[in-house]
Amino acid sequence: MIDSNFLKINKTNKLNVSRETFDELEAYTNSIIFRNKSLNLIGKSTENSIKQRHIIDSAQTIDFIDKKDIKICTDLGSGAGLPGIVLGILMKSKNPLFKVIFYERSYHKSNFINEMSKKFNLNSEIHKKNIFDEKNLKTDVIISRAFKPLPIIFQIAQTNFENFKYIILFLGKSGKKIINDALKIWKFDYEEKKSLTNHESMIVKISNLRKKEQPENKF
Repeated sequence: MIDSNFLKINKTNKLNVSRETFDELEAYTNSIIFRNKSLNLIGKSTENSIKQRHIIDSAQTIDFIDKKDIKICTDLGSGAGLPGIVLGILMKSKNPLFKVIFYERSYHKSNFINEMSKKFNLNSEIHKKNIFDEKNLKTDVIISRAFKPLPIIFQIAQTNFENFKYIILFLGKSGKKIINDALKIWKFDYEEKKSLTNHESMIVKISNLRKKEQPENKF
């Protein structure tokens, strides 16, 4: 198993990963910056900090991904392929059968994801579709980064997926409140880890999601 310790940057400012993995992450980073001129893949203001703000931010979820019971990861609203492309690159040498399924309705962004998947020889599927229109989906992990608020992700998981084990989400400084508010309507277990890229943020892994029975209104 690999974990987020590899994200520690050494004195030469290189991630503690294999040369091949490092080169692929660098190539992906450079591709995003180059194509960002025309596709608006990431915020222009984050280009100079792309390694920290986007690559490492995505990669830190490996603590929840590199598990024996996880073989398929579905990335919702992938945009530039974050975090799915990063996870695909990291898991490729560890588990060649690990598969990432992308849902990105933007024509140009989904084409970019497809291009990157082929470039790095990832086991993937790219769906240029609106996730809200899909039904009976199956996966091990649903992951989402800057796509929709937690309540909507929960509703997608319940309505559009037939089977899933976990949901992994990136939450900001109000993450605790978001979780507590959700627990008023939903039952679920969760693990959390403090973000390595923002001390006010957190990553959560949610399991056993089910909706609470709401009391009937009596008039």
